[in-house]
Amino acid sequence: MVWVGRLFDARDTFTRMLLLDLSGVGYLVFVAHDRSGPTATQWVLALGAFAVALLGHRRPLLNLLVQSGLLATAFVLVDDVVINQVGASWALLELTMRAARPRTVRLGAGLVAAIDVADLVGDPLRKVLTGLFGLAVTVGLPLLLGLVVRTTRELARQAEERAEAEQRRRESENRAARADERSAIARELHDVLAHHVASMVLRVGVARHVLPDLDPRVGEVFDDVHGTGTAALTDLRRLVAVLREPDGVRGDAALTAIEPAALPAALAATVDRARQAGVTVEADVDPAVGTLDAVRGQAVLRLTQEALTNVAKHAGAAARARLTVSVVDGAAHWAVSDDGGGAAPAGVPTGGGHGLVGMRERVEVLGGRLEAGPSGGGWRVRTVLPPTPPARPEPSGRTDRASVPRSRPEPA
Repeated sequence: MVWVGRLFDARDTFTRMLLLDLSGVGYLVFVAHDRSGPTATQWVLALGAFAVALLGHRRPLLNLLVQSGLLATAFVLVDDVVINQVGASWALLELTMRAARPRTVRLGAGLVAAIDVADLVGDPLRKVLTGLFGLAVTVGLPLLLGLVVRTTRELARQAEERAEAEQRRRESENRAARADERSAIARELHDVLAHHVASMVLRVGVARHVLPDLDPRVGEVFDDVHGTGTAALTDLRRLVAVLREPDGVRGDAALTAIEPAALPAALAATVDRARQAGVTVEADVDPAVGTLDAVRGQAVLRLTQEALTNVAKHAGAAARARLTVSVVDGAAHWAVSDDGGGAAPAGVPTGGGHGLVGMRERVEVLGGRLEAGPSGGGWRVRTVLPPTPPARPEPSGRTDRASVPRSRPEPA
């Protein structure tokens, strides 16, 4: 029955107390009135119990103490103590369901039991035995019911935790399955595209070798096709590696390559946008960045965009920043620093924000290491992207060798 569980829900204490008070009013009006009628003192004690139950519904210990005091007073002043006895017993039930420490429950139960037993002092033995048996109802039943509700809540909480853990496990398995599928796609991509591109590059090289007397313009075309194919093969292998390790990059933008020749203009546009935001940027960009491969060029552009954005965000629009990009022995040296704008920059610890984490992951995918930290009164990030290893052509099979036309002597 759902309504029973809802009735003893920890969030519905006010509803329980309101229903209890209404039941008490019904007892005074209909049951006690049929006997001899509630006295004024009984009404005062009952209304006091009703008010305390409503006002202290979120403070079970205070409610129990006051209800116990009213019960002790009722034993002295009135004959019918049903209302105050129920109020004290129900307060013990609430305390048992919600107390943080078992000792509090034991002390509360002892208080109610002591008040009930104290009223039996001086009574005949038969009445004393009856009163002691009644403790099972006034004290034992609230304790038992409260412990049952408390245990049920704990079991429900543990079940929810197990369900959440199971959900996390399933999500982890799904992510692992997607990663396996992604790795399989990467292998297929490598086996199909990389193999054919390598075969095309090899055949162009062979053609250039076996046709030495070509028109220079045709030779330039062959050289351009060979160089472009080699670069495409290198970029393709790099992107396949990224596809196999999706956690090494952040976002789909990491898979978007930029034409190397367009990199200087893209960096200049990034610097202009930072200047429009109010940051004074000094840019020292080596024209040789246009010779970087597409993947490293894309990384340099993304790093610059993120770093200048961080300058405007953390150092302020009045900051002065310096961008340095150079190519030394094929390695891309990149750095962005700022002066803090005359104030202490936001202290982003190494590896802290998501932007810095994304920059670090992007650099590590390319074999570099990002350094970030305070510099003077500002902040500096820098890295060196190592040169791309020379592409090794795929081993050609018999089909590739057989497909290259060879000169044969004409039959005599």
